[in-house]
Amino acid sequence: MMSRKPLLPCRGPTTTPPAQLLLPIRRLLLLPRRRAPSSPPPSPVDRRRPAMAGAGQSVASTAAAASVSAGGATSFRVGMVRVVSFLVGGLNFAVLLLGLYLIDAVLPPGCGSGLALASVPAMAGVRVLAMLGTARAQHATADAIARRHLDEGAASVAEDVVARHEIRVRYKCWLWWTRLGMAVGALQLVGAIYLMFVIVRDLPNERRSTSCFFGQDENDRISKRAIIALFLILSWVVVIVQCFTGSDILRWRSFYATHDMAWKAHYREVFDHGIREALCCLGRAKYLTVLEEDEVYSVARLLGDLVAYRASGTGHLELIAGLALLQKHGNLPDLQTDLVEAPHMLMQEAVILHPFAEACYTGPLLDVGRNPILFPCAWVYRQGVLTPWARRRRPALDGDNWWRGHAAAFLGFVDIAPTALVRGRVRQSKREAAYFVVVLHDKRTVLIGVRGTETPEDLLTDGLCRECSFTREDLDGLINSDQLPVTTRERVISTFPHYGHGGIVEAARELFMQLNDCTGEHTPSRKPGFLSMLLREGSECQGYKIRLVGHSLGGAVATVLGMMLFGRYPDVHVYAYGPLPCVDFVIAEACSQFVTTIVNNDEFSSRLSINSILRLRSAAISALSDNSPADTAMIQKLARRILNMNKYQGNAPDIVEEYVDNHGRLAGRIMQ
Repeated sequence: MMSRKPLLPCRGPTTTPPAQLLLPIRRLLLLPRRRAPSSPPPSPVDRRRPAMAGAGQSVASTAAAASVSAGGATSFRVGMVRVVSFLVGGLNFAVLLLGLYLIDAVLPPGCGSGLALASVPAMAGVRVLAMLGTARAQHATADAIARRHLDEGAASVAEDVVARHEIRVRYKCWLWWTRLGMAVGALQLVGAIYLMFVIVRDLPNERRSTSCFFGQDENDRISKRAIIALFLILSWVVVIVQCFTGSDILRWRSFYATHDMAWKAHYREVFDHGIREALCCLGRAKYLTVLEEDEVYSVARLLGDLVAYRASGTGHLELIAGLALLQKHGNLPDLQTDLVEAPHMLMQEAVILHPFAEACYTGPLLDVGRNPILFPCAWVYRQGVLTPWARRRRPALDGDNWWRGHAAAFLGFVDIAPTALVRGRVRQSKREAAYFVVVLHDKRTVLIGVRGTETPEDLLTDGLCRECSFTREDLDGLINSDQLPVTTRERVISTFPHYGHGGIVEAARELFMQLNDCTGEHTPSRKPGFLSMLLREGSECQGYKIRLVGHSLGGAVATVLGMMLFGRYPDVHVYAYGPLPCVDFVIAEACSQFVTTIVNNDEFSSRLSINSILRLRSAAISALSDNSPADTAMIQKLARRILNMNKYQGNAPDIVEEYVDNHGRLAGRIMQ
């Protein structure tokens, strides 16, 4: 069993014991204030186009922008085609011609190996046709996106729906053409391997009349050898080049130029189809046929907005280079200068309750991390498959399997009696959280454990990170509770409205209704909630404390749920281990009295938000915006070598150091 990750934030070398420091809640649960919907994302002041976008590209972008501004379809131009597409098409055409010549002039009639030779030029011809079809579909897709977002404000709702449907249909058509090209490329690889095998097998028979590729005459044999060797080399060059060129035939920038909305729409479709296909591979095929806007589309729209830096002329490799340089010479401020001594009682209780947050991962994810090779066996054992006779002794959870394996996994991890687990849900739908409710009589505690990210639905909840406004009912515990100072309550009221992570807030609201259903609260038919019944006066759990625990996504959901329960029950406290940012600054300050977060040193998930990504993106683009053309080649070389970090992991810091030593002037500008 792997050792559990440290609970306390630690600084310095890993050999030193972690100091018991409590990271203030406002640093971990902080979401920036909401921007107006019409305001653009933050960007560097007076940002100039990076030097990597050359003069020729600027002229082409201007022409494309003029064409799009005209309101009609963008006509095809040779300049739209990528240079590498010309190279791949020319190589395939050369293979086709040379293969036809070999079949006609070299192979003798009735040769049994002719099929191997004919397959290579045939696949090359199909590849050329696939490239033409892909280019046509790509042109139609890009043109539809550019025309729709040219005058987006003037379009009606009905026209917008029709245009969006047209874009999706055309994008799917282009996607299938690209996959056809990939399939043909794979067949070309198989054909090249088979051709090489046939030629090598025929070499011992080169002096015999049975030889298909080599004649009996010495001069004839030498010339055939040269032609066949050239054909074989050319076939392999085509296969290798196609592996590194990608599926795009045309340049997207020739259509979108610097139109920000067009780039966002393009990447929105890229992420939308990619996420749906990934969910289909994970067993969620229902998302693949959905055409209307759903949670997948919302996540794709957010990701598309984050990649909109392409409109400024910045490429992906250039952004990676900027991030690497910022990491090396950014002089990032120390955000943990106001650490305070962690209260001993809080940290002691956090250590005791941490196994319950970890036990919520009853699926195979926990076993994959601990037993990468034998995780199926470990998970089956942990699920209690080998002890089906104990099924009736385990509690029945919502969504559990027949032998109640998730209940067995949870109970076995924390080693408690089956009667202690009184409620739970392990299989949830969209924007819902899996949870477990445990009664610890020896500690007089009702514990609610919320599971973190484990299923595709959890990933969608993570991705729905647009800001969501809190209602008065959500903040009722903070506004009307006598347990908080008056100044804190007044500040919450005076700074209304407040915002949080959309997916987390919705999941917390649904879980609040599950545990504290107050349907008909103001009517005679009011239905008491589960927690109200469990903690009511005269019950076995009267006077018990409420503790909420969770890790990552579960910690964030537990935090918002604890905020909703606070004030309704006398003793509520939340222990969140590495939670996601989920509320704004004022709410984070107000929750600091009953929420304790524990983060392992520089864990990124607790600092990951939309605005933090936007700030990092803007800083990386600013670092590259003042580059001279002489630095372009070195930056692109640096970016490509960073992509091969796994291969050059040992000397990756030396790569950046070498660049900075040779280009100190650029590093100096970045640090300013």
